Amino acid sequence: MQKAINMSNTLIKLLNASAPWVALLLLRMLIGWEFLEAGLEKFNGENWFEHVKDNFPFPFNSIPTDISWFMATWFEIIGGIALIVGLGTRFFSVSLIVLTIVATAAVHWPAEWHSLAELAQGYAITDKGQGNFKLPLIYFTMLLPLVFMGPGKLGLDHLFYRKFNKPLQD
Repeated sequence: MQKAINMSNTLIKLLNASAPWVALLLLRMLIGWEFLEAGLEKFNGENWFEHVKDNFPFPFNSIPTDISWFMATWFEIIGGIALIVGLGTRFFSVSLIVLTIVATAAVHWPAEWHSLAELAQGYAITDKGQGNFKLPLIYFTMLLPLVFMGPGKLGLDHLFYRKFNKPLQD
């Protein structure tokens, strides 16, 4: 029994020690890839923002759709790459959270709902109506740890911080 407890404790210590390395790296790679793919799809596609501009929250609804499309495309492409390598992690995570909130309001939120049960129908990945805010909510939730914790130890931010952040000498 003691041997099993010791093995369990060793495993827990190993997992705890690897979290700042492995967990944040995998999280950055997954969410970065998702945004990179979305940006490349916009880059190779046509601007459809004019059709949903009225759903954009203020002040985004007052920006010309060509500029919004350009900004969304390049924030997704550059932000996705930056997250993958762990560069500007907090900045791009916050930027992509804002983009995700705007996209949710404009495209993914149910047009009309009268009860929490109706709203809950939008918690899906579908294009059959009732909204489809599940995936943006997952993205939002995945970006939050990167805002609070940064890229982890396998990110360029961490490398630059260690190189350039010398402790002050009294």
